[in-house]
Amino acid sequence: MPRKGMRSLCFSPRTPSFSTSRQSTTSESTASSTNRRRFSESMIEQTIDAAATIIMKWDADTSAYAKVTSLFYESKREALQFIRSVNELQKTMHLLVSDQDSSSEKLVRAQILMQTAMKRLQKEFYQILSMNRAHLDPESVSTRSSRTSARSSTSDFDDDDEIRTAGDSISEIEEVSSMAMSDLKLIADCMIASGYAKECMHIYKIIRKSIIDEGIYKLGIEKLSSSQINKMEWDVLDLKIKNWLEAEKISMRTLFTGERILCDQVFATSDLIKESCFTEISKEAAILLFGFPELVAKTKKSSPEKMFRVLDMYSAISEDWKEIETIFSFESTSTARLQALDSLVRLSESVRSLLMDFESTIQKDSSKTMIPGGGLHPLTISSMNYLTLLADYSNILTDIISDWPPPAKSALPASLLFSPDSEDSTAPAISVRFAWLILVLLCKLDGKAKHYKDVSLSYLFLANNLQHVISRVRTSNLQYILGEEWITKHEAKVKQFTSNYEPLAWGEVFASLPENPTAPITAGKAKDCFRKFNASFENAYWKQRSCIVPDSKLREEIKVSIGTKLVTLYRDFYNTHISTVGDERSARLFVRFSPEDIGNYFSDLFYGTVSSGSSSTSSSVSSHHRRQMLRSPLRV
Repeated sequence: MPRKGMRSLCFSPRTPSFSTSRQSTTSESTASSTNRRRFSESMIEQTIDAAATIIMKWDADTSAYAKVTSLFYESKREALQFIRSVNELQKTMHLLVSDQDSSSEKLVRAQILMQTAMKRLQKEFYQILSMNRAHLDPESVSTRSSRTSARSSTSDFDDDDEIRTAGDSISEIEEVSSMAMSDLKLIADCMIASGYAKECMHIYKIIRKSIIDEGIYKLGIEKLSSSQINKMEWDVLDLKIKNWLEAEKISMRTLFTGERILCDQVFATSDLIKESCFTEISKEAAILLFGFPELVAKTKKSSPEKMFRVLDMYSAISEDWKEIETIFSFESTSTARLQALDSLVRLSESVRSLLMDFESTIQKDSSKTMIPGGGLHPLTISSMNYLTLLADYSNILTDIISDWPPPAKSALPASLLFSPDSEDSTAPAISVRFAWLILVLLCKLDGKAKHYKDVSLSYLFLANNLQHVISRVRTSNLQYILGEEWITKHEAKVKQFTSNYEPLAWGEVFASLPENPTAPITAGKAKDCFRKFNASFENAYWKQRSCIVPDSKLREEIKVSIGTKLVTLYRDFYNTHISTVGDERSARLFVRFSPEDIGNYFSDLFYGTVSSGSSSTSSSVSSHHRRQMLRSPLRV
């Protein structure tokens, strides 16, 4: 019975004891909930009171001290406490909103305090940005970032002195910059979390945009139209291009880089906000900067220097392209990237057009003036000056003309198409293009050589000018563009020209001597040979003495080739037959030159002077000629 009664008492819902137990449990739960609510309300009141104390202390509307004092400059510890109190106040407001209606007295008070706090933080944000313009300029920010990267890259080394030296290299400006950026981030994070992102962004955009705009202005970048560019004298435009090249370098290394770093750090908690700020601050200036090359590319200026300025601008943008894509990576800054890309396209089109103009200028050269002595034609000098300078841009030109169709060879005589590279379909486009331009030049020179009445002089003219071309190729980047095979083939062509020159210029002298100089002949025959040799040599010598071979190597090769053969032939004849003509008196009548005389006379040839020539005289004349030609480059 007792067990049965106990089971009834404990488990039957109808027993009075069970009912009493349930009532007791409900009462305890209600009391616990009430206690928690009272505790929560107490914590909320404490949080609001604590926030009110520090927020009202720095309310500029009620405190003269707060009106003239900066919170972050006065006490960094109190500034951090201010931020923490605002963050706690924000959390408390969320609790009040979830637990009570929006008209709650505590919530209203908290909202008023939050507005006061945000007003203060806006003022602090503005002050830090404006008072640290010098410390937060893009150059200081980008320099600090690069040095920080450099220090982190050397952190693996064990050299304490090196690490200490690296640490000591941080300037006071960089330290101030770092502190300012940290303070800005604290304020920005707090304002964004509190729902005041718009106000924070507004202040940031106004001040930072003024810095970027001022930087661009100081770099000399201004808004110009196509008509303004076209009306400029080349010297003026050239100065603007030089200025742009320097401005582009500074803008990419410091101005835009520094602003992107600052923006990313201050608004690290929000990708949307950092994108919005950076875009509004930098996009307009970037478009203005990258738009200038496109205007220059479109101009109708035809100065020979334009090609190299266009290539310089193309090189500047292409070298910085990765940085451009990184800095202006946001979708909203795509217009800046597209402007830079448009300028690259326009510049490449301009380069192609200028190359065609250069080719056309060579082909249209109509001067018929014969160069005295078969020397270098101004067209050869100016064209090779131009091409050797172009070769310094080989990497850039490779990009520009890689997909440019090769020139049509039918435009030139088939007999002159001796360039191996021009026939090689596998050769790089830049090699084909340069080989073609030189071929156009050589064909033009071939036509000019035909104006010489003396055929030997025309071959010397061709040899001289082709030798100059080869020399400029060998001593410039053209040697890598055209290749050793091209040089070898054209050197063979020079030898062919000189081989054609020798018999035409000196054939009569060689013909005046018997084929077998040591064969026995009569005294009369010997005298006749000496007379013919005297006359033919003197005639050839005075005619060839006015000829010039500017290249010392080629000059010596020609003199050795002709002189050695002629002196050897004449010495054999002289030694064999000098006694045949008679006694010493008779010899003086018929023999005017000794073998040594012939060698001496040859040493004086090909300096292009009718007086007693010398290598130093030739060098002086040649140097003066080059300087003159550099002052008057090929007009394209």
